[in-house]
Amino acid sequence: MDAKEVYAAKPWLKYYPEDVPETVEIPAISVPELFEQVAGKYGDKTALIFYGKKISYAKLKELIDRFAAALAGLGIKKGDTIALYLLNCPQYIIAYFAAFRIGAKITPISPVYTSHEIRHQIKDSDATTIVCQDILYDNVESAGIAMKNVILTSIHEYLPVLRRLLGKSTLGKDYSKLQVPTPEHRKRAGLLEFQELIKKYPPHPPEVKIEPTRDIAVLPYTGGTTGLPKAAVITHANLVALQAQAKAFWPLFEEGKEVVIAFLPFFHIYGQAVVMFASLSQGFTMVLFTTPDIDDILSAIERYRASAINGVPTMFEYLKEYEKTDRVNWGRLKMISCGADTLHESTIEAWKKRTRSQIVEGYGMTETTGLSHGNPYTRPKRGSFGIPIPNMKAAIVEFEGTRFLPSGEVGEMILNGPNIMQAYWKREEETRDSLIDIDGEKWLRTGDIVSMDEEGYFHFFDRKRDLIKYKGYSVFARHVEEVLFQHPQIKAAGVVGVPDPKVGSLIKAYVVLESEARGKVSEEEIICFCKENLAHYKVPSIIEFRGELPKTDVGKVSRRELREEGEEC
Repeated sequence: MDAKEVYAAKPWLKYYPEDVPETVEIPAISVPELFEQVAGKYGDKTALIFYGKKISYAKLKELIDRFAAALAGLGIKKGDTIALYLLNCPQYIIAYFAAFRIGAKITPISPVYTSHEIRHQIKDSDATTIVCQDILYDNVESAGIAMKNVILTSIHEYLPVLRRLLGKSTLGKDYSKLQVPTPEHRKRAGLLEFQELIKKYPPHPPEVKIEPTRDIAVLPYTGGTTGLPKAAVITHANLVALQAQAKAFWPLFEEGKEVVIAFLPFFHIYGQAVVMFASLSQGFTMVLFTTPDIDDILSAIERYRASAINGVPTMFEYLKEYEKTDRVNWGRLKMISCGADTLHESTIEAWKKRTRSQIVEGYGMTETTGLSHGNPYTRPKRGSFGIPIPNMKAAIVEFEGTRFLPSGEVGEMILNGPNIMQAYWKREEETRDSLIDIDGEKWLRTGDIVSMDEEGYFHFFDRKRDLIKYKGYSVFARHVEEVLFQHPQIKAAGVVGVPDPKVGSLIKAYVVLESEARGKVSEEEIICFCKENLAHYKVPSIIEFRGELPKTDVGKVSRRELREEGEEC
Protein backbone atom coordinates (compact mmCIF):
# COMPACT_ATOMS: atom_id res chain seq x y z
CA MET A 1 0.00 0.00 0.00
CA ASP A 2 1.55 3.31 -1.07
CA ALA A 3 1.41 6.45 1.06
CA LYS A 4 -1.66 7.89 -0.67
CA GLU A 5 -3.58 4.65 -0.17
CA VAL A 6 -2.75 4.68 3.54
CA TYR A 7 -4.54 8.00 4.01
CA ALA A 8 -7.39 6.95 1.73
CA ALA A 9 -7.91 3.90 3.98
CA LYS A 10 -8.45 6.23 6.97
CA PRO A 11 -6.60 4.19 9.63
CA TRP A 12 -8.13 6.43 12.31
CA LEU A 13 -11.59 4.93 11.77
CA LYS A 14 -10.75 1.87 13.88
CA TYR A 15 -10.53 4.20 16.89
CA TYR A 16 -13.86 5.89 16.33
CA PRO A 17 -16.26 5.09 19.20
CA GLU A 18 -18.92 2.55 18.20
CA ASP A 19 -21.61 5.23 18.01
CA VAL A 20 -19.61 7.55 15.71
CA PRO A 21 -20.18 7.13 11.95
CA GLU A 22 -17.53 7.57 9.26
CA THR A 23 -19.74 10.08 7.49
CA VAL A 24 -22.82 12.03 8.46
CA GLU A 25 -25.50 13.56 6.28
CA ILE A 26 -25.21 17.35 6.08
CA PRO A 27 -28.58 19.15 6.16
CA ALA A 28 -29.07 21.34 3.09
CA ILE A 29 -30.26 24.31 5.11
CA SER A 30 -29.03 27.79 6.04
CA VAL A 31 -27.87 28.94 9.47
CA PRO A 32 -31.12 30.82 10.25
CA GLU A 33 -33.19 27.78 9.24
CA LEU A 34 -31.14 25.59 11.58
CA PHE A 35 -31.50 28.06 14.44
CA GLU A 36 -35.24 28.41 13.92
CA GLN A 37 -35.64 24.64 14.12
CA VAL A 38 -33.82 24.59 17.45
CA ALA A 39 -35.66 27.65 18.81
CA GLY A 40 -38.99 26.10 17.87
CA LYS A 41 -38.09 22.86 19.65
CA TYR A 42 -36.57 24.42 22.79
CA GLY A 43 -38.43 27.73 23.06
CA ASP A 44 -38.90 27.57 26.84
CA LYS A 45 -35.35 26.43 27.52
CA THR A 46 -32.65 28.90 28.61
CA ALA A 47 -30.35 29.72 25.70
CA LEU A 48 -28.09 32.26 27.45
CA ILE A 49 -27.09 33.09 31.00
CA PHE A 50 -25.30 36.44 31.10
CA TYR A 51 -24.03 37.19 34.62
CA GLY A 52 -27.26 35.76 36.02
CA LYS A 53 -29.60 37.19 33.36
CA LYS A 54 -31.41 34.36 31.57
CA ILE A 55 -32.71 34.55 28.00
CA SER A 56 -34.84 31.73 26.60
CA TYR A 57 -34.62 30.42 23.05
CA ALA A 58 -38.04 31.93 22.29
CA LYS A 59 -36.97 35.35 23.57
CA LEU A 60 -33.65 35.15 21.75
CA LYS A 61 -35.46 34.36 18.49
CA GLU A 62 -37.76 37.35 19.01
CA LEU A 63 -34.79 39.67 19.59
CA ILE A 64 -33.03 38.30 16.51
CA ASP A 65 -36.13 38.79 14.37
CA ARG A 66 -36.60 42.34 15.66
CA PHE A 67 -33.02 43.28 14.90
CA ALA A 68 -33.18 41.58 11.50
CA ALA A 69 -36.23 43.69 10.69
CA ALA A 70 -34.34 46.77 11.89
CA LEU A 71 -31.35 45.99 9.66
CA ALA A 72 -33.67 45.55 6.68
CA GLY A 73 -35.38 48.81 7.61
CA LEU A 74 -32.00 50.54 7.44
CA GLY A 75 -31.65 49.41 3.84
CA ILE A 76 -29.30 46.48 4.43
CA LYS A 77 -29.91 43.78 1.86
CA LYS A 78 -28.74 40.30 0.93
CA GLY A 79 -25.01 40.15 0.27
CA ASP A 80 -24.12 43.28 2.26
CA THR A 81 -21.40 43.06 4.91
CA ILE A 82 -22.00 43.96 8.54
CA ALA A 83 -19.02 44.37 10.86
CA LEU A 84 -19.36 43.22 14.47
CA TYR A 85 -16.97 45.12 16.75
CA LEU A 86 -18.18 43.73 20.05
CA LEU A 87 -17.12 41.96 23.20
CA ASN A 88 -18.93 38.74 24.07
CA CYS A 89 -22.49 39.70 25.00
CA PRO A 90 -26.07 38.81 24.00
CA GLN A 91 -26.02 41.60 21.41
CA TYR A 92 -23.26 39.77 19.55
CA ILE A 93 -25.44 36.70 19.16
CA ILE A 94 -28.51 38.76 18.26
CA ALA A 95 -26.67 40.72 15.56
CA TYR A 96 -24.89 37.61 14.26
CA PHE A 97 -28.06 35.63 13.57
CA ALA A 98 -30.05 38.71 12.54
CA ALA A 99 -27.59 39.48 9.76
CA PHE A 100 -27.94 35.92 8.45
CA ARG A 101 -31.72 36.18 8.68
CA ILE A 102 -31.77 38.85 5.95
CA GLY A 103 -28.99 37.25 3.88
CA ALA A 104 -26.20 39.62 4.92
CA LYS A 105 -22.73 38.38 5.85
CA ILE A 106 -20.78 39.39 8.93
CA THR A 107 -17.14 40.14 9.54
CA PRO A 108 -16.05 39.94 13.19
CA ILE A 109 -13.48 42.51 14.34
CA SER A 110 -11.22 41.90 17.32
CA PRO A 111 -11.96 44.30 20.21
CA VAL A 112 -8.21 44.83 20.69
CA TYR A 113 -7.64 46.04 17.13
CA THR A 114 -6.24 49.50 16.56
CA SER A 115 -7.96 52.02 14.30
CA HIS A 116 -5.45 51.13 11.54
CA GLU A 117 -6.42 47.43 11.70
CA ILE A 118 -10.11 48.30 11.87
CA ARG A 119 -9.80 50.50 8.80
CA HIS A 120 -8.17 47.68 6.83
CA GLN A 121 -10.84 45.13 7.74
CA ILE A 122 -13.79 47.44 7.10
CA LYS A 123 -12.44 48.47 3.71
CA ASP A 124 -11.30 45.00 2.69
CA SER A 125 -14.59 43.31 3.68
CA ASP A 126 -16.76 46.03 2.06
CA ALA A 127 -18.62 46.53 5.34
CA THR A 128 -21.10 49.41 5.23
CA THR A 129 -22.68 48.87 8.66
CA ILE A 130 -21.00 48.27 11.99
CA VAL A 131 -22.50 47.13 15.29
CA CYS A 132 -20.14 48.54 17.86
CA GLN A 133 -19.63 48.44 21.62
CA ASP A 134 -20.03 52.01 22.85
CA ILE A 135 -16.73 51.88 24.74
CA LEU A 136 -14.92 50.95 21.50
CA TYR A 137 -16.43 53.65 19.29
CA ASP A 138 -13.41 55.98 19.51
CA ASN A 139 -11.39 53.48 17.48
CA VAL A 140 -14.05 53.35 14.78
CA GLU A 141 -14.17 57.13 14.59
CA SER A 142 -10.36 57.28 14.43
CA ALA A 143 -10.38 54.80 11.54
CA GLY A 144 -11.80 57.62 9.43
CA ILE A 145 -14.15 55.56 7.27
CA ALA A 146 -17.63 56.82 6.48
CA MET A 147 -20.14 54.09 7.36
CA LYS A 148 -23.78 54.05 6.27
CA ASN A 149 -24.86 52.82 9.69
CA VAL A 150 -23.08 52.82 13.05
CA ILE A 151 -25.11 51.03 15.71
CA LEU A 152 -23.95 51.42 19.30
CA THR A 153 -24.71 49.09 22.17
CA SER A 154 -23.65 48.91 25.81
CA ILE A 155 -22.46 45.87 27.69
CA HIS A 156 -24.90 46.81 30.46
CA GLU A 157 -28.08 46.45 28.39
CA TYR A 158 -28.65 42.78 29.19
CA LEU A 159 -27.14 42.67 32.65
CA PRO A 160 -29.38 41.94 35.64
CA VAL A 161 -30.41 45.09 37.54
CA LEU A 162 -28.09 44.44 40.49
CA ARG A 163 -25.14 43.64 38.26
CA ARG A 164 -25.88 46.70 36.16
CA LEU A 165 -25.25 48.88 39.18
CA LEU A 166 -21.71 47.46 39.29
CA GLY A 167 -21.51 47.72 35.49
CA LYS A 168 -17.85 48.03 34.65
CA SER A 169 -16.87 45.13 36.88
CA THR A 170 -17.87 42.82 34.00
CA LEU A 171 -15.46 44.51 31.61
CA GLY A 172 -12.08 43.86 33.16
CA LYS A 173 -9.27 46.36 33.53
CA ASP A 174 -8.53 46.63 29.80
CA TYR A 175 -11.97 47.99 28.95
CA SER A 176 -13.32 49.53 32.16
CA LYS A 177 -11.33 52.75 31.66
CA LEU A 178 -12.69 53.43 28.18
CA GLN A 179 -15.16 56.22 27.66
CA VAL A 180 -18.46 56.20 25.78
CA PRO A 181 -19.56 58.96 23.41
CA THR A 182 -21.81 61.59 24.98
CA PRO A 183 -25.46 61.98 23.91
CA GLU A 184 -24.47 65.16 22.05
CA HIS A 185 -21.71 63.31 20.21
CA ARG A 186 -24.07 60.46 19.30
CA LYS A 187 -26.61 62.87 17.87
CA ARG A 188 -24.03 64.91 15.99
CA ALA A 189 -22.45 61.79 14.44
CA GLY A 190 -25.82 60.23 13.58
CA LEU A 191 -25.16 57.12 15.65
CA LEU A 192 -27.95 54.58 16.06
CA GLU A 193 -28.87 52.80 19.30
CA PHE A 194 -29.21 49.02 19.40
CA GLN A 195 -32.01 48.99 21.95
CA GLU A 196 -34.01 51.69 20.21
CA LEU A 197 -33.94 49.64 17.01
CA ILE A 198 -34.99 46.50 18.89
CA LYS A 199 -37.98 48.35 20.37
CA LYS A 200 -38.93 50.13 17.16
CA TYR A 201 -39.22 47.15 14.83
CA PRO A 202 -41.64 44.20 15.22
CA PRO A 203 -40.24 40.65 14.97
CA HIS A 204 -41.20 40.26 11.31
CA PRO A 205 -38.16 40.55 9.05
CA PRO A 206 -38.55 40.08 5.31
CA GLU A 207 -38.23 36.56 3.95
CA VAL A 208 -34.95 36.11 2.10
CA LYS A 209 -33.97 33.02 0.13
CA ILE A 210 -30.52 31.79 1.08
CA GLU A 211 -28.55 29.27 -0.97
CA PRO A 212 -26.41 27.53 1.67
CA THR A 213 -23.60 26.38 -0.61
CA ARG A 214 -23.25 29.70 -2.42
CA ASP A 215 -24.16 32.45 0.03
CA ILE A 216 -21.42 33.73 2.32
CA ALA A 217 -22.17 33.79 6.04
CA VAL A 218 -18.91 34.96 7.62
CA LEU A 219 -15.68 36.66 6.63
CA PRO A 220 -13.38 35.90 9.59
CA TYR A 221 -9.88 37.34 9.26
CA THR A 222 -6.82 35.21 9.89
CA GLY A 223 -3.84 36.56 11.79
CA GLY A 224 -1.64 36.64 8.71
CA THR A 225 1.97 35.42 8.63
CA THR A 226 3.21 38.82 7.55
CA GLY A 227 1.47 42.06 6.74
CA LEU A 228 -2.28 42.53 6.97
CA PRO A 229 -4.77 39.73 7.68
CA LYS A 230 -6.95 38.13 5.01
CA ALA A 231 -10.48 36.75 5.26
CA ALA A 232 -11.63 33.18 4.77
CA VAL A 233 -14.90 32.84 2.85
CA ILE A 234 -17.21 30.74 5.04
CA THR A 235 -20.65 29.85 3.66
CA HIS A 236 -23.84 28.83 5.45
CA ALA A 237 -23.14 25.27 4.26
CA ASN A 238 -19.68 25.35 5.87
CA LEU A 239 -21.12 26.34 9.26
CA VAL A 240 -23.99 23.86 9.13
CA ALA A 241 -21.63 21.07 8.01
CA LEU A 242 -19.27 21.63 10.92
CA GLN A 243 -22.07 21.37 13.45
CA ALA A 244 -23.28 18.08 11.94
CA GLN A 245 -19.73 16.71 11.91
CA ALA A 246 -18.96 17.74 15.51
CA LYS A 247 -22.30 16.48 16.78
CA ALA A 248 -21.64 13.09 15.21
CA PHE A 249 -18.10 12.88 16.62
CA TRP A 250 -19.12 13.67 20.21
CA PRO A 251 -22.46 11.85 20.73
CA LEU A 252 -21.92 11.97 24.49
CA PHE A 253 -23.49 15.44 24.38
CA GLU A 254 -27.30 15.28 24.51
CA GLU A 255 -29.28 17.78 22.49
CA GLY A 256 -31.12 20.27 24.68
CA LYS A 257 -29.51 19.08 27.92
CA GLU A 258 -25.99 20.49 28.17
CA VAL A 259 -24.52 23.60 29.78
CA VAL A 260 -21.47 25.14 28.11
CA ILE A 261 -19.10 27.77 29.50
CA ALA A 262 -18.50 30.45 26.84
CA PHE A 263 -15.69 32.91 27.48
CA LEU A 264 -13.58 32.43 24.33
CA PRO A 265 -13.99 35.54 22.15
CA PHE A 266 -16.70 35.25 19.52
CA PHE A 267 -14.74 37.29 16.98
CA HIS A 268 -12.37 34.29 16.76
CA ILE A 269 -13.58 31.23 14.84
CA TYR A 270 -12.91 28.98 17.86
CA GLY A 271 -15.27 30.87 20.15
CA GLN A 272 -17.72 31.64 17.37
CA ALA A 273 -18.21 28.29 15.62
CA VAL A 274 -16.96 25.69 18.11
CA VAL A 275 -18.54 27.23 21.20
CA MET A 276 -21.28 29.76 20.39
CA PHE A 277 -22.83 28.35 17.23
CA ALA A 278 -22.33 24.73 18.30
CA SER A 279 -24.22 25.42 21.54
CA LEU A 280 -27.11 27.28 19.96
CA SER A 281 -27.50 24.74 17.14
CA GLN A 282 -28.06 21.94 19.67
CA GLY A 283 -30.30 23.61 22.24
CA PHE A 284 -27.61 23.90 24.90
CA THR A 285 -27.52 26.55 27.61
CA MET A 286 -24.55 28.86 27.18
CA VAL A 287 -23.10 30.64 30.22
CA LEU A 288 -21.66 33.74 28.63
CA PHE A 289 -18.75 35.90 29.82
CA THR A 290 -17.56 39.21 28.41
CA THR A 291 -14.04 38.78 29.74
CA PRO A 292 -12.40 35.60 31.08
CA ASP A 293 -12.54 36.33 34.81
CA ILE A 294 -11.25 33.07 36.31
CA ASP A 295 -13.17 33.36 39.59
CA ASP A 296 -16.46 33.97 37.78
CA ILE A 297 -15.82 31.06 35.43
CA LEU A 298 -14.99 28.62 38.24
CA SER A 299 -18.10 29.68 40.16
CA ALA A 300 -20.29 29.25 37.10
CA ILE A 301 -18.98 25.75 36.37
CA GLU A 302 -20.21 24.62 39.78
CA ARG A 303 -23.33 26.77 40.04
CA TYR A 304 -24.75 25.73 36.67
CA ARG A 305 -23.23 22.21 36.67
CA ALA A 306 -21.48 22.79 33.37
CA SER A 307 -21.02 19.92 30.92
CA ALA A 308 -18.11 21.32 28.94
CA ILE A 309 -15.51 24.04 28.78
CA ASN A 310 -13.31 24.98 25.85
CA GLY A 311 -10.05 26.74 26.61
CA VAL A 312 -6.61 27.66 25.38
CA PRO A 313 -3.22 26.55 26.76
CA THR A 314 -2.54 29.77 28.66
CA MET A 315 -5.74 29.31 30.67
CA PHE A 316 -4.90 25.76 31.72
CA GLU A 317 -1.31 26.78 32.44
CA TYR A 318 -2.72 29.36 34.87
CA LEU A 319 -5.41 27.12 36.35
CA LYS A 320 -3.07 24.24 37.13
CA GLU A 321 -1.50 26.37 39.85
CA TYR A 322 -4.44 28.60 40.82
CA GLU A 323 -5.50 28.26 44.43
CA LYS A 324 -9.25 28.09 43.67
CA THR A 325 -9.05 25.43 40.94
CA ASP A 326 -9.89 22.69 43.45
CA ARG A 327 -13.31 24.23 44.09
CA VAL A 328 -14.51 22.66 40.84
CA ASN A 329 -15.37 18.99 40.46
CA TRP A 330 -13.63 18.69 37.11
CA GLY A 331 -14.38 14.99 36.82
CA ARG A 332 -18.09 15.77 36.43
CA LEU A 333 -17.58 17.64 33.14
CA LYS A 334 -18.11 15.57 30.02
CA MET A 335 -15.30 17.35 28.23
CA ILE A 336 -12.45 19.73 29.00
CA SER A 337 -11.00 20.66 25.63
CA CYS A 338 -8.11 22.77 24.45
CA GLY A 339 -7.33 24.32 21.09
CA ALA A 340 -5.83 27.35 19.30
CA ASP A 341 -2.27 26.39 20.30
CA THR A 342 -0.17 23.44 21.43
CA LEU A 343 -0.60 22.31 25.01
CA HIS A 344 2.75 21.68 26.67
CA GLU A 345 3.35 18.23 28.18
CA SER A 346 4.19 19.81 31.54
CA THR A 347 0.76 21.46 31.64
CA ILE A 348 -1.05 18.23 30.75
CA GLU A 349 0.74 16.29 33.47
CA ALA A 350 0.30 18.97 36.14
CA TRP A 351 -3.41 19.34 35.29
CA LYS A 352 -4.07 15.63 35.55
CA LYS A 353 -2.24 15.41 38.86
CA ARG A 354 -4.05 18.44 40.26
CA THR A 355 -7.62 17.76 39.09
CA ARG A 356 -7.64 14.01 38.30
CA SER A 357 -9.24 14.90 34.98
CA GLN A 358 -8.06 15.01 31.38
CA ILE A 359 -7.67 17.86 28.92
CA VAL A 360 -8.55 16.71 25.40
CA GLU A 361 -6.82 18.45 22.50
CA GLY A 362 -8.32 19.26 19.13
CA TYR A 363 -7.30 21.10 16.00
CA GLY A 364 -8.92 23.60 13.72
CA MET A 365 -8.27 26.68 11.64
CA THR A 366 -10.22 29.69 10.47
CA GLU A 367 -10.09 28.03 7.05
CA THR A 368 -11.76 24.85 8.40
CA THR A 369 -14.55 26.80 10.12
CA GLY A 370 -12.78 26.14 13.42
CA LEU A 371 -12.39 22.35 13.58
CA SER A 372 -11.07 19.35 11.65
CA HIS A 373 -9.61 16.98 14.29
CA GLY A 374 -10.45 15.89 17.79
CA ASN A 375 -9.45 13.16 20.19
CA PRO A 376 -12.09 10.40 20.39
CA TYR A 377 -13.73 10.56 23.80
CA THR A 378 -13.16 6.83 24.34
CA ARG A 379 -9.46 6.84 23.40
CA PRO A 380 -7.66 10.18 23.61
CA LYS A 381 -3.93 10.14 23.01
CA ARG A 382 -1.60 12.47 24.87
CA GLY A 383 0.57 14.60 22.62
CA SER A 384 -1.81 14.25 19.68
CA PHE A 385 -4.49 16.67 18.53
CA GLY A 386 -6.51 13.65 17.53
CA ILE A 387 -8.03 12.22 14.39
CA PRO A 388 -10.21 13.64 11.60
CA ILE A 389 -13.87 14.11 12.49
CA PRO A 390 -16.57 12.52 10.25
CA ASN A 391 -16.58 13.60 6.59
CA MET A 392 -12.98 14.86 6.89
CA LYS A 393 -9.98 13.59 4.97
CA ALA A 394 -6.44 14.39 6.08
CA ALA A 395 -3.00 13.57 4.73
CA ILE A 396 0.64 14.59 4.97
CA VAL A 397 2.44 15.77 1.84
CA GLU A 398 5.88 17.14 1.05
CA PHE A 399 6.42 20.84 1.78
CA GLU A 400 6.60 21.70 -1.90
CA GLY A 401 4.43 19.69 -4.27
CA THR A 402 1.74 17.09 -3.60
CA ARG A 403 3.62 13.83 -3.02
CA PHE A 404 2.04 11.94 -0.13
CA LEU A 405 4.42 10.97 2.67
CA PRO A 406 4.29 7.66 4.60
CA SER A 407 2.92 7.56 8.14
CA GLY A 408 5.51 8.70 10.66
CA GLU A 409 7.14 11.18 8.29
CA VAL A 410 6.87 14.91 8.91
CA GLY A 411 5.40 17.16 6.25
CA GLU A 412 2.59 19.62 5.58
CA MET A 413 -0.95 18.57 6.49
CA ILE A 414 -3.65 18.91 3.85
CA LEU A 415 -7.39 18.63 4.49
CA ASN A 416 -10.55 17.92 2.54
CA GLY A 417 -14.10 18.23 3.86
CA PRO A 418 -17.42 20.09 3.68
CA ASN A 419 -16.32 22.62 6.31
CA ILE A 420 -13.33 23.89 4.30
CA MET A 421 -13.57 27.54 3.25
CA GLN A 422 -14.43 28.46 -0.33
CA ALA A 423 -11.56 30.89 -0.90
CA TYR A 424 -9.66 33.80 0.57
CA TRP A 425 -11.70 36.96 0.11
CA LYS A 426 -10.27 39.03 -2.76
CA ARG A 427 -7.01 37.04 -2.70
CA GLU A 428 -6.84 34.96 -5.87
CA GLU A 429 -3.14 34.15 -5.63
CA GLU A 430 -3.34 33.08 -1.96
CA THR A 431 -6.43 31.00 -2.81
CA ARG A 432 -4.57 29.20 -5.61
CA ASP A 433 -1.65 28.51 -3.30
CA SER A 434 -3.80 27.19 -0.46
CA LEU A 435 -6.66 25.36 -2.20
CA ILE A 436 -5.07 22.78 -4.46
CA ASP A 437 -6.53 20.12 -6.73
CA ILE A 438 -5.44 16.51 -6.31
CA ASP A 439 -7.19 14.00 -8.57
CA GLY A 440 -10.27 16.20 -8.86
CA GLU A 441 -10.61 16.89 -5.13
CA LYS A 442 -10.10 20.24 -3.40
CA TRP A 443 -7.54 20.11 -0.59
CA LEU A 444 -6.49 22.84 1.82
CA ARG A 445 -2.79 23.33 2.46
CA THR A 446 -2.75 24.13 6.17
CA GLY A 447 0.80 25.46 6.46
CA ASP A 448 1.22 23.24 9.53
CA ILE A 449 4.07 20.76 9.95
CA VAL A 450 2.47 17.53 11.12
CA SER A 451 2.91 13.76 11.13
CA MET A 452 0.41 10.89 11.30
CA ASP A 453 1.32 7.84 13.35
CA GLU A 454 0.42 4.25 12.39
CA GLU A 455 -2.87 4.44 14.29
CA GLY A 456 -4.01 7.49 12.34
CA TYR A 457 -3.50 10.03 15.13
CA PHE A 458 -1.97 13.34 14.08
CA HIS A 459 0.87 15.14 15.86
CA PHE A 460 1.73 18.82 15.52
CA PHE A 461 5.32 19.98 15.14
CA ASP A 462 5.14 23.60 14.08
CA ARG A 463 3.81 26.14 11.66
CA LYS A 464 5.71 25.98 8.38
CA ARG A 465 6.50 29.68 8.72
CA ASP A 466 8.05 29.03 12.17
CA LEU A 467 10.50 26.42 10.93
CA ILE A 468 14.05 27.68 11.57
CA LYS A 469 16.83 26.80 9.13
CA TYR A 470 20.20 26.78 10.90
CA LYS A 471 23.29 25.64 8.93
CA GLY A 472 21.04 23.42 6.82
CA TYR A 473 19.33 21.86 9.81
CA SER A 474 15.57 22.17 10.32
CA VAL A 475 14.73 23.31 13.84
CA PHE A 476 11.16 23.33 15.14
CA ALA A 477 10.60 26.35 17.36
CA ARG A 478 8.07 24.39 19.39
CA HIS A 479 10.63 21.70 20.29
CA VAL A 480 13.01 24.30 21.70
CA GLU A 481 10.16 25.91 23.63
CA GLU A 482 9.17 22.55 25.11
CA VAL A 483 12.67 22.17 26.58
CA LEU A 484 12.70 25.73 27.89
CA PHE A 485 9.39 25.07 29.64
CA GLN A 486 11.05 22.24 31.54
CA HIS A 487 13.35 24.72 33.28
CA PRO A 488 11.86 25.30 36.75
CA GLN A 489 12.44 29.06 36.64
CA ILE A 490 10.98 29.74 33.19
CA LYS A 491 7.39 30.94 33.13
CA ALA A 492 6.97 31.55 29.38
CA ALA A 493 9.08 31.37 26.22
CA GLY A 494 8.94 32.12 22.53
CA VAL A 495 11.50 30.95 19.97
CA VAL A 496 12.10 32.42 16.52
CA GLY A 497 14.75 32.49 13.81
CA VAL A 498 16.73 35.68 13.27
CA PRO A 499 18.16 36.06 9.73
CA ASP A 500 21.92 35.64 9.57
CA PRO A 501 23.97 35.55 6.32
CA LYS A 502 26.44 32.99 7.66
CA VAL A 503 24.13 30.31 9.06
CA GLY A 504 20.71 31.11 7.56
CA SER A 505 18.95 31.90 10.84
CA LEU A 506 20.15 32.18 14.42
CA ILE A 507 17.90 30.64 17.07
CA LYS A 508 16.67 33.28 19.49
CA ALA A 509 14.68 32.58 22.64
CA TYR A 510 12.59 35.23 24.37
CA VAL A 511 12.20 34.13 27.99
CA VAL A 512 9.98 35.23 30.87
CA LEU A 513 11.34 34.11 34.25
CA GLU A 514 9.35 33.41 37.39
CA SER A 515 9.30 36.54 39.53
CA GLU A 516 11.65 35.13 42.19
CA ALA A 517 14.25 34.19 39.54
CA ARG A 518 14.53 37.54 37.82
CA GLY A 519 18.02 38.96 38.11
CA LYS A 520 19.33 35.64 39.42
CA VAL A 521 19.18 33.38 36.36
CA SER A 522 21.56 34.36 33.54
CA GLU A 523 21.50 33.89 29.77
CA GLU A 524 24.46 31.52 30.07
CA GLU A 525 22.57 29.32 32.53
CA ILE A 526 19.65 29.00 30.10
CA ILE A 527 21.98 28.14 27.23
CA CYS A 528 23.76 25.50 29.36
CA PHE A 529 20.38 23.99 30.26
CA CYS A 530 19.50 23.79 26.56
CA LYS A 531 22.84 22.16 25.71
CA GLU A 532 22.05 19.41 28.21
CA ASN A 533 18.63 18.75 26.70
CA LEU A 534 18.90 19.55 22.98
CA ALA A 535 20.99 18.57 20.00
CA HIS A 536 23.76 21.10 19.43
CA TYR A 537 22.12 22.67 16.38
CA LYS A 538 18.89 23.33 18.30
CA VAL A 539 20.49 25.31 21.14
CA PRO A 540 19.56 29.02 21.09
CA SER A 541 22.49 31.32 20.52
CA ILE A 542 20.60 34.37 21.76
CA ILE A 543 18.57 34.64 24.98
CA GLU A 544 16.55 37.76 25.70
CA PHE A 545 14.71 38.16 29.01
CA ARG A 546 11.32 39.87 28.94
CA GLY A 547 8.74 40.83 31.54
CA GLU A 548 6.04 39.50 29.22
CA LEU A 549 5.63 38.25 25.66
CA PRO A 550 3.31 39.56 22.96
CA LYS A 551 0.15 37.50 22.64
CA THR A 552 -2.35 36.86 19.87
CA ASP A 553 -6.05 37.58 20.32
CA VAL A 554 -6.60 34.10 21.78
CA GLY A 555 -3.69 34.24 24.20
CA LYS A 556 -0.90 32.32 22.49
CA VAL A 557 2.60 33.73 22.13
CA SER A 558 2.81 35.75 18.92
CA ARG A 559 5.91 34.45 17.19
CA ARG A 560 5.12 36.74 14.27
CA GLU A 561 5.65 39.82 16.44
CA LEU A 562 8.79 38.35 18.00
CA ARG A 563 10.10 37.47 14.55
CA GLU A 564 9.46 41.00 13.28
CA GLU A 565 11.27 42.43 16.32
CA GLY A 566 14.25 40.16 15.69
CA GLU A 567 14.43 41.15 12.03
CA GLU A 568 14.52 44.84 12.98
CA CYS A 569 17.55 44.38 15.25
